[in-house]
Amino acid sequence: MKTISFPDGTIVPALGLGTWMMAEKPDLRAQEIAALREGMDLGMTLIDTAEMYGEGEAERLVGEAIAGRRHKVFLVSKVYPHNASAHRLRRSCEASLRRLGTDHLDLYLLHWRGTVPLAETVEAMEQLVEAGLIARWGVSNLDTDDMGELFDAGGEACATNQILYNLTRRGPEFDLLPWLKRCSIPVMAYSPVEQGRLLDRRALLEIAERHTASPAQVALAWLLHRDGILPIPKAGTVEHVRENRAAADLVLTPDDLNDLDRRFLKPTRRRPLEML
Repeated sequence: MKTISFPDGTIVPALGLGTWMMAEKPDLRAQEIAALREGMDLGMTLIDTAEMYGEGEAERLVGEAIAGRRHKVFLVSKVYPHNASAHRLRRSCEASLRRLGTDHLDLYLLHWRGTVPLAETVEAMEQLVEAGLIARWGVSNLDTDDMGELFDAGGEACATNQILYNLTRRGPEFDLLPWLKRCSIPVMAYSPVEQGRLLDRRALLEIAERHTASPAQVALAWLLHRDGILPIPKAGTVEHVRENRAAADLVLTPDDLNDLDRRFLKPTRRRPLEML
């Protein structure tokens, strides 16, 4: 599988496992755990979660799924903005670690920007690194101006920016993606198939038919084709995970890519970063 490098040289698979909206229905718990384990077995060893997801329940589910195989997983979680202060960040991190059943996170993200000054969050994150509770830190949902402020606040160690990015959300290509590329910061792309809303788009259906693939696989392959992009689709069944994994082997042709550019237009001006 294609890989992505973080600024410190750490290499991870370019296709991860998202967990947003998992652990919300107890009767689906067993199949969701099975799906995460299947993903790990297929080489999708980066798992993304957050204290916000199910108010910690998604972290507990991930903890159960990775039990006995933590050493094989690159584990990512995110902190609420109101918990990203000097006095609250460590407490939130330790609570996430307990729910996940681990002693450290490979990557810890500020979920979105709140009222806590970025300089305070940066300092608190660096203290977690020094304490060995996290290996590195990053952000989520920060726009270009926010990233500039983050660096001005001493945040040059930021490892990633997790953003909403897919064929219908191409705004970041105008300024944010070039900014991140200049700083060698990869992008984690959440909602890569727009929570399923992309799947009936004619352009995707036509390209999928040419490749005997699914529209979701085409949408994921488009992201995987781009440098420095790490999509993290959520899949709650083993079959869905296998479908996502196959997208990493789908090679889009120049004609496919041109068709997608015609049907899903590149931005011609700056747009505010969108969020879901």
